[in-house]
Amino acid sequence: FLGSDCMFFGSLIATYLVYQGKSIVGPMPADVFSIPVTSVSTFVLLMSSMSMVLSYAALTRGNLRVFRIWLTATIIMGATFLAFQVFEFRDFVQHGLTPRTNLFGTTFFTLTGFHGAHVTLGVIWLLSLLFHSFREGGVTPESNLDVDLAALYWHFVDVVWIVIFTVI
Repeated sequence: FLGSDCMFFGSLIATYLVYQGKSIVGPMPADVFSIPVTSVSTFVLLMSSMSMVLSYAALTRGNLRVFRIWLTATIIMGATFLAFQVFEFRDFVQHGLTPRTNLFGTTFFTLTGFHGAHVTLGVIWLLSLLFHSFREGGVTPESNLDVDLAALYWHFVDVVWIVIFTVI
């Protein structure tokens, strides 16, 4: 699954790079981007990777309470990243940039929108694990493959964002 997602995001990033600077009309990236806002949201997403590591480590040590705390922190940071993305998208629209405005808008919103959809899926997955951890025998140190896979996916989403942030 992650291999196909790598190909998917690789294609979207390559498309963005091919069409970069080819828009005839504005607004252009310099007209809409706020590096401080995007940097803060990026920091939040990267810190969610750290909290996911701490959550998984607590689970492998058998500390379910700390696992839940760190998993909740990861979920909150993922949701915060999504809130930043919604804020930025609304701000871009107010500055006249939509997916229909120009080639930059189309490629930018497609790439970052699909990433946002992946983060949303990750948050839902982590929420389901959190709720499942309250069931008898739901999440245990002995059977943590589902948490391991969710953590791998979460780190993948973070790495993809680092590439997107760097490229755009």
